[in-house]
Amino acid sequence: MDYAATAPMTPKALKAYCEVARQYYGNSASLHDLGGQAHYFVEQARAVVARSLGVNSDGIIFTGSGTEGNLIAILSLALASNKGKHIISSQAEHTSVHAALNTLEKMGFTVTKLPLQQDGCIQVEQLRKAIQEDTALITIQHVNSEIGSIQPIEEIAEIAKQSNVLIHVDCVQSFCKLSLKQQVDAITVSAHKIGGPKGCGAIYMNPELHIPALAPGVTHERGLRGGTLDTPAIVAFATAIEDYQYERQHYAALRQYFKENLPEACQIIECKDQLPNICGVMMKRVEGQYVLLKLNEAGICISTGSACDIHSESGTKAILSMGYSMGAARQFFRISFGPATTFEEIDRLQRALLSF
Repeated sequence: MDYAATAPMTPKALKAYCEVARQYYGNSASLHDLGGQAHYFVEQARAVVARSLGVNSDGIIFTGSGTEGNLIAILSLALASNKGKHIISSQAEHTSVHAALNTLEKMGFTVTKLPLQQDGCIQVEQLRKAIQEDTALITIQHVNSEIGSIQPIEEIAEIAKQSNVLIHVDCVQSFCKLSLKQQVDAITVSAHKIGGPKGCGAIYMNPELHIPALAPGVTHERGLRGGTLDTPAIVAFATAIEDYQYERQHYAALRQYFKENLPEACQIIECKDQLPNICGVMMKRVEGQYVLLKLNEAGICISTGSACDIHSESGTKAILSMGYSMGAARQFFRISFGPATTFEEIDRLQRALLSF
């Protein structure tokens, strides 16, 4: 019940990983035949990622994670813009996005962080009004990892285009589940959310932009990310993409079944538009951390928000941004479904929740 944190590798992805690691272990940057074979597989995988995003493969850069992807994309775009040093984001972004913004603030940038409305989305008109003459970048997640709310990226991207502002979208939770219908300047995705390996992700950086290297002299991945590429992980990533199917109606049915049988003390967070496989829940007078521990004893895995925030004592960013109190935020926990989740498992979860 914690698929939003990670998913097990699919059998096909695992098989691809093992075969490539065993047979095609060359460095993809080497000029000999073994390196050429690895390079071929990397480029085939790059094309798969590009097709899944509807972008040019020249803009795909492989990374070690979604977190690293966000850091590279946001820092690179902000430093590449010649408009100024103002950035617009939201209060509920992933920790890695806030880390990048904190770094930029130390470099003299100013950041406007918009709140979420009660429907779980930022207000588009509020974003429009936040744009200044020196606004260089807008960075907004596509789907919130805590409550599953879907941000109006198409409208935001159109506003960015009209204002000549660069836009980055964190698509780690939405990748292979929702498509972007509007062209953007940068996208972050990750492999392990869709049954690929951990430690592998990708970013799309518009190849028409002149992006300075964060570490000048790096030679891999257009000079934007150093290090020998993990060819087995990259091939397994592409295999997971081709193998992945998001059954939205099935997840909607699971969510409805879960909702209908929740204990009275529980409240599920409903948003204007959201992915049904992510369920944000609050239980009255019970801290989410306690719920997590008790369910863990019963062999049920859930979370209290993003796995990158588990050591934070400030509650969840999304709930607080929506205007809930700190006390309410501490009662929050997250249930998230995956391809293997069954109605029988929902029954087991509900029985465990009834014991509180």
